[in-house]
Amino acid sequence: MKLLRHLAPVLLISLLGSAALSAQTITAPNLATLPVPRNEWIVRHEGFNAIAQKGGVDLLFVGDSITDGWRGAGKTLWAERYEPLKAANFGIGGDKTEHVLWRLQNGNLDGIQPKVAVLMIGTNNTARDTAPQIAEGVTAIVNEIHKRCPATKVLLLAVFPRAEKADNPLRAKIAEINGTIAKLDDGRKVFFLDINQKFLEADGTLPKSIMPDALHSNAAGYQIWADAMQEKVTALLK
Repeated sequence: MKLLRHLAPVLLISLLGSAALSAQTITAPNLATLPVPRNEWIVRHEGFNAIAQKGGVDLLFVGDSITDGWRGAGKTLWAERYEPLKAANFGIGGDKTEHVLWRLQNGNLDGIQPKVAVLMIGTNNTARDTAPQIAEGVTAIVNEIHKRCPATKVLLLAVFPRAEKADNPLRAKIAEINGTIAKLDDGRKVFFLDINQKFLEADGTLPKSIMPDALHSNAAGYQIWADAMQEKVTALLK
Protein backbone atom coordinates (compact mmCIF):
# COMPACT_ATOMS: atom_id res chain seq x y z
CA MET A 1 0.00 0.00 0.00
CA LYS A 2 2.85 2.37 0.92
CA LEU A 3 4.50 1.50 -2.38
CA LEU A 4 1.35 2.47 -4.27
CA ARG A 5 1.20 5.79 -2.42
CA HIS A 6 4.78 6.54 -3.42
CA LEU A 7 4.20 5.49 -7.01
CA ALA A 8 0.96 7.42 -7.47
CA PRO A 9 2.58 10.86 -7.99
CA VAL A 10 5.12 9.36 -10.37
CA LEU A 11 2.40 7.67 -12.39
CA LEU A 12 0.33 10.85 -12.46
CA ILE A 13 3.27 12.93 -13.70
CA SER A 14 4.03 10.30 -16.31
CA LEU A 15 0.44 10.27 -17.53
CA LEU A 16 0.25 14.05 -17.65
CA GLY A 17 3.52 14.18 -19.55
CA SER A 18 2.28 11.64 -22.06
CA ALA A 19 -0.97 13.55 -22.49
CA ALA A 20 0.92 16.79 -23.03
CA LEU A 21 3.18 15.14 -25.57
CA SER A 22 0.18 13.68 -27.37
CA ALA A 23 -1.52 17.07 -27.39
CA GLN A 24 1.59 18.65 -28.89
CA THR A 25 1.71 15.99 -31.56
CA ILE A 26 -1.95 16.38 -32.41
CA THR A 27 -1.95 20.18 -32.47
CA ALA A 28 1.38 20.70 -34.23
CA PRO A 29 0.59 22.99 -37.17
CA ASN A 30 1.28 22.02 -40.76
CA LEU A 31 3.65 24.77 -41.87
CA ALA A 32 2.84 24.03 -45.50
CA THR A 33 -0.66 25.44 -44.94
CA LEU A 34 0.21 28.49 -42.81
CA PRO A 35 0.42 31.57 -45.07
CA VAL A 36 3.67 33.48 -44.66
CA PRO A 37 5.46 36.10 -46.80
CA ARG A 38 9.13 36.30 -47.74
CA ASN A 39 10.71 39.72 -47.29
CA GLU A 40 12.99 39.27 -50.29
CA TRP A 41 10.09 39.23 -52.75
CA ILE A 42 7.70 41.84 -51.42
CA VAL A 43 8.50 44.20 -54.32
CA ARG A 44 7.84 41.44 -56.87
CA HIS A 45 4.67 40.50 -55.04
CA GLU A 46 3.43 44.07 -55.28
CA GLY A 47 4.28 44.01 -58.98
CA PHE A 48 2.08 40.95 -59.42
CA ASN A 49 -0.69 42.77 -57.57
CA ALA A 50 -0.38 45.66 -60.02
CA ILE A 51 -0.69 43.25 -62.95
CA ALA A 52 -3.77 41.70 -61.39
CA GLN A 53 -5.39 45.08 -60.75
CA LYS A 54 -5.11 45.93 -64.44
CA GLY A 55 -7.16 42.82 -65.24
CA GLY A 56 -7.28 41.10 -68.59
CA VAL A 57 -5.55 37.88 -67.53
CA ASP A 58 -7.03 34.73 -69.05
CA LEU A 59 -4.20 32.30 -68.31
CA LEU A 60 -2.36 32.48 -65.00
CA PHE A 61 0.76 30.52 -64.07
CA VAL A 62 1.40 30.12 -60.33
CA GLY A 63 4.39 28.46 -58.71
CA ASP A 64 8.04 28.61 -57.72
CA SER A 65 11.34 28.89 -59.62
CA ILE A 66 10.27 26.28 -62.15
CA THR A 67 7.35 28.49 -63.16
CA ASP A 68 9.48 31.61 -62.77
CA GLY A 69 11.81 30.05 -65.34
CA TRP A 70 9.40 30.97 -68.13
CA ARG A 71 11.06 34.38 -67.79
CA GLY A 72 14.47 32.81 -68.32
CA ALA A 73 15.08 29.55 -70.17
CA GLY A 74 11.48 29.51 -71.37
CA LYS A 75 11.27 33.19 -72.32
CA THR A 76 11.18 32.82 -76.10
CA LEU A 77 8.58 30.06 -75.99
CA TRP A 78 6.47 32.06 -73.54
CA ALA A 79 6.40 35.02 -75.92
CA GLU A 80 5.35 32.80 -78.80
CA ARG A 81 2.84 30.57 -77.10
CA TYR A 82 1.42 32.24 -74.02
CA GLU A 83 1.58 36.02 -74.42
CA PRO A 84 -1.06 35.86 -77.19
CA LEU A 85 -3.31 34.04 -74.73
CA LYS A 86 -3.26 36.95 -72.24
CA ALA A 87 -1.05 35.04 -69.84
CA ALA A 88 0.61 36.20 -66.62
CA ASN A 89 3.43 34.50 -64.73
CA PHE A 90 3.20 34.67 -60.93
CA GLY A 91 6.05 32.27 -60.20
CA ILE A 92 8.75 33.16 -57.66
CA GLY A 93 11.92 31.17 -57.08
CA GLY A 94 12.23 29.55 -53.66
CA ASP A 95 8.54 29.64 -52.82
CA LYS A 96 6.93 26.89 -50.82
CA THR A 97 3.20 26.23 -50.63
CA GLU A 98 2.77 28.57 -47.66
CA HIS A 99 4.35 31.46 -49.56
CA VAL A 100 2.10 31.04 -52.59
CA LEU A 101 -0.89 30.82 -50.27
CA TRP A 102 0.07 34.14 -48.66
CA ARG A 103 0.51 35.82 -52.03
CA LEU A 104 -2.91 34.69 -53.22
CA GLN A 105 -4.50 35.94 -50.01
CA ASN A 106 -2.77 39.30 -50.30
CA GLY A 107 -3.56 40.68 -53.71
CA ASN A 108 -2.27 38.38 -56.45
CA LEU A 109 -5.81 37.46 -57.46
CA ASP A 110 -7.52 40.79 -56.80
CA GLY A 111 -8.94 42.18 -60.03
CA ILE A 112 -8.66 39.07 -62.19
CA GLN A 113 -10.81 36.06 -62.95
CA PRO A 114 -8.57 33.88 -65.14
CA LYS A 115 -10.16 31.24 -67.30
CA VAL A 116 -7.33 28.87 -66.37
CA ALA A 117 -4.71 28.81 -63.62
CA VAL A 118 -1.74 26.52 -64.19
CA LEU A 119 -0.44 25.51 -60.78
CA MET A 120 2.68 23.59 -59.84
CA ILE A 121 4.13 23.94 -56.35
CA GLY A 122 5.62 21.83 -53.59
CA THR A 123 9.14 20.82 -54.57
CA ASN A 124 10.71 23.36 -52.18
CA ASN A 125 8.72 21.87 -49.31
CA THR A 126 10.27 18.44 -49.71
CA ALA A 127 13.28 19.14 -47.48
CA ARG A 128 11.08 19.98 -44.48
CA ASP A 129 7.58 18.58 -44.87
CA THR A 130 6.09 15.14 -45.30
CA ALA A 131 4.29 14.20 -48.50
CA PRO A 132 0.84 14.41 -46.84
CA GLN A 133 1.68 17.86 -45.44
CA ILE A 134 2.79 19.11 -48.84
CA ALA A 135 -0.32 17.71 -50.50
CA GLU A 136 -2.40 19.53 -47.89
CA GLY A 137 -0.58 22.74 -48.75
CA VAL A 138 -1.29 22.28 -52.45
CA THR A 139 -4.94 21.58 -51.65
CA ALA A 140 -5.15 24.81 -49.64
CA ILE A 141 -3.87 26.75 -52.65
CA VAL A 142 -6.40 25.17 -55.01
CA ASN A 143 -9.16 26.03 -52.54
CA GLU A 144 -7.89 29.61 -52.23
CA ILE A 145 -7.93 30.07 -55.99
CA HIS A 146 -11.53 28.90 -56.16
CA LYS A 147 -12.53 31.00 -53.17
CA ARG A 148 -11.35 34.15 -54.95
CA CYS A 149 -11.90 33.08 -58.56
CA PRO A 150 -14.91 30.73 -58.53
CA ALA A 151 -15.07 30.25 -62.30
CA THR A 152 -11.36 29.58 -62.80
CA LYS A 153 -10.35 26.11 -63.93
CA VAL A 154 -7.19 24.91 -62.23
CA LEU A 155 -4.77 22.88 -64.31
CA LEU A 156 -2.91 21.20 -61.47
CA LEU A 157 0.43 19.83 -62.60
CA ALA A 158 2.19 16.97 -60.89
CA VAL A 159 5.29 18.15 -59.05
CA PHE A 160 8.07 17.65 -61.59
CA PRO A 161 10.71 14.96 -61.03
CA ARG A 162 13.97 15.96 -59.40
CA ALA A 163 17.24 14.14 -58.65
CA GLU A 164 19.08 12.40 -61.46
CA LYS A 165 18.44 8.77 -60.52
CA ALA A 166 15.11 7.01 -60.15
CA ASP A 167 16.04 5.44 -56.79
CA ASN A 168 16.64 8.80 -55.10
CA PRO A 169 14.29 9.08 -52.07
CA LEU A 170 12.98 12.40 -53.38
CA ARG A 171 11.42 10.59 -56.31
CA ALA A 172 9.32 8.41 -54.01
CA LYS A 173 8.27 11.42 -51.95
CA ILE A 174 7.23 13.35 -55.03
CA ALA A 175 5.32 10.33 -56.32
CA GLU A 176 3.42 10.21 -53.03
CA ILE A 177 2.57 13.90 -53.23
CA ASN A 178 1.36 13.52 -56.79
CA GLY A 179 -0.68 10.45 -55.97
CA THR A 180 -2.55 12.45 -53.35
CA ILE A 181 -3.13 15.68 -55.24
CA ALA A 182 -4.26 13.72 -58.30
CA LYS A 183 -7.43 12.99 -56.33
CA LEU A 184 -8.34 16.70 -56.48
CA ASP A 185 -9.23 16.25 -60.15
CA ASP A 186 -13.01 16.50 -60.37
CA GLY A 187 -13.29 16.96 -64.14
CA ARG A 188 -15.05 20.29 -63.65
CA LYS A 189 -12.91 22.84 -61.82
CA VAL A 190 -9.69 20.94 -61.16
CA PHE A 191 -7.79 19.01 -63.82
CA PHE A 192 -4.69 17.07 -62.80
CA LEU A 193 -1.96 16.54 -65.38
CA ASP A 194 1.13 14.41 -64.86
CA ILE A 195 3.70 14.94 -67.62
CA ASN A 196 6.68 13.68 -65.63
CA GLN A 197 7.46 10.72 -67.87
CA LYS A 198 8.06 13.16 -70.73
CA PHE A 199 11.21 14.35 -68.96
CA LEU A 200 12.63 10.94 -68.07
CA GLU A 201 14.64 8.33 -69.90
CA ALA A 202 13.44 4.71 -70.07
CA ASP A 203 15.29 3.76 -66.86
CA GLY A 204 13.88 6.76 -64.99
CA THR A 205 17.02 8.89 -65.25
CA LEU A 206 16.45 12.64 -65.40
CA PRO A 207 18.82 13.72 -68.19
CA LYS A 208 21.08 16.74 -67.80
CA SER A 209 20.23 17.64 -71.38
CA ILE A 210 16.79 18.66 -70.07
CA MET A 211 17.39 19.58 -66.43
CA PRO A 212 21.12 20.30 -65.99
CA ASP A 213 20.89 20.51 -62.19
CA ALA A 214 18.28 17.74 -61.94
CA LEU A 215 15.63 20.28 -60.93
CA HIS A 216 15.42 23.31 -63.23
CA SER A 217 14.66 22.95 -66.92
CA ASN A 218 16.60 24.46 -69.78
CA ALA A 219 14.95 25.60 -73.01
CA ALA A 220 14.49 21.98 -74.11
CA GLY A 221 12.68 21.20 -70.88
CA TYR A 222 10.30 24.12 -71.29
CA GLN A 223 9.56 22.97 -74.82
CA ILE A 224 8.63 19.53 -73.48
CA TRP A 225 6.45 21.12 -70.81
CA ALA A 226 4.63 23.41 -73.22
CA ASP A 227 4.02 20.69 -75.79
CA ALA A 228 2.82 18.20 -73.17
CA MET A 229 0.11 20.47 -71.80
CA GLN A 230 -0.80 22.34 -74.99
CA GLU A 231 -3.89 20.28 -75.78
CA LYS A 232 -5.22 20.58 -72.23
CA VAL A 233 -4.61 24.32 -71.99
CA THR A 234 -6.33 24.92 -75.32
CA ALA A 235 -9.35 22.87 -74.27
CA LEU A 236 -9.71 24.57 -70.89
CA LEU A 237 -9.46 28.07 -72.36
CA LYS A 238 -12.48 27.52 -74.60
